[in-house]
Amino acid sequence: MRGTAQLPASKSESNRALILQALAGGGQLDNLSDANDTQLMQRLLADPTTLELDAEDAGTVMRFLTAYLAVTDRHALLTGTARMRERPIAVLVEALRQLGADISYEEAEGYPPLRLRGWKVVAPEQETENEPTELKVRGDISSQYISALLMVGPMLPNGLRIWLTGKVGSRPYIRMTMALMQHFGGECRDLGTALEARAGRYQPADYTIESDWSAASYWYAMVALAPAGSHITLPGLRRYSWQGDQAIVDIMAQLGVTTEFLTDGVRLVQTTPSAGFTQDFTDCPDLAQTVAVVAAALNVPVLMTGLESLRIKETDRIFALQTELANFGAFLTEETEGFFRVSTENFHVAGQTVATYHDHRMAMAFAPLALRGAITIEAPKVVRKSYPQFWSELEKAGFTTEVQ
Repeated sequence: MRGTAQLPASKSESNRALILQALAGGGQLDNLSDANDTQLMQRLLADPTTLELDAEDAGTVMRFLTAYLAVTDRHALLTGTARMRERPIAVLVEALRQLGADISYEEAEGYPPLRLRGWKVVAPEQETENEPTELKVRGDISSQYISALLMVGPMLPNGLRIWLTGKVGSRPYIRMTMALMQHFGGECRDLGTALEARAGRYQPADYTIESDWSAASYWYAMVALAPAGSHITLPGLRRYSWQGDQAIVDIMAQLGVTTEFLTDGVRLVQTTPSAGFTQDFTDCPDLAQTVAVVAAALNVPVLMTGLESLRIKETDRIFALQTELANFGAFLTEETEGFFRVSTENFHVAGQTVATYHDHRMAMAFAPLALRGAITIEAPKVVRKSYPQFWSELEKAGFTTEVQ
């Protein structure tokens, strides 16, 4: 397996940059992601008069727009798919209410759809009028809540200081948010236990989106499972990246793939995997499915931690992984609370069908198993959420696909 594969642009960078561009009032964004989540964000931001906005199944769209619509004093209904209406948002809504947003739940308490009725600025106490407004926010549910609040922080009269409580997951995504805020002229600081966004106006700025490291993980998986001597080049990735999923470089080195950084991108080369390892996915939960499948296929025991947020993604990803891996003779077993071990028992690929649970990452994490034998992936169009050209790129790499 050799050649070059084209990656989508990072939807994490794209969706943050779109919000900041809107708050700044301008700037040119190049190489925006063609993922459905990003195209959806563009459409919803483009019409400031829409009274009902459908975030579909896009977590960043739902969470970032909730904060954006609130701080820009919009009156609207923000809804989503049936699965989105099962994903909690109370932490973000409560924080925005404390800041002055008028938000109510249209259906179940703590879940979308949300009714937004504008913004009433909460006057600070006299003795702290020059200090940022302070909030306490749990960090152990989704970093997207924190990023949503940070991005609107400079729009508040005194700025915003967020005190983080509990274990903070996906911190690299918070650092990405703050780096992009600074690129658009925002002043923000990471104080360790607190994050601070100073009051002020964003400035229009141009920015080129990096290719997506999350999408790159599936090509790492393919090189790991391909015949000996395989290598793939992936353009558009940076050695110094804001994306937390660049962690795939070190993780996959333990599963038999080395990374050579090029002038514009990387070259993945197959090597010998390790005998086993422990990996914390707190900062890179979107890599967990890819790693679990590769580890199972290579019979490399991996102890996985930091999977808490997987329960509230597009599906319950832990349950989905356990169910689908079992069909191939592999297991994801919770040994003690929060510690999951990947193990195998006569792992085999023999025409199995993989359910995708409305989750793009289930489809792409299991697709590399086709290097070991034919498989069927249900609902293949689910990849449109983050990597619309995934199947066509596989065909260019030598895979044969057939729609049933």
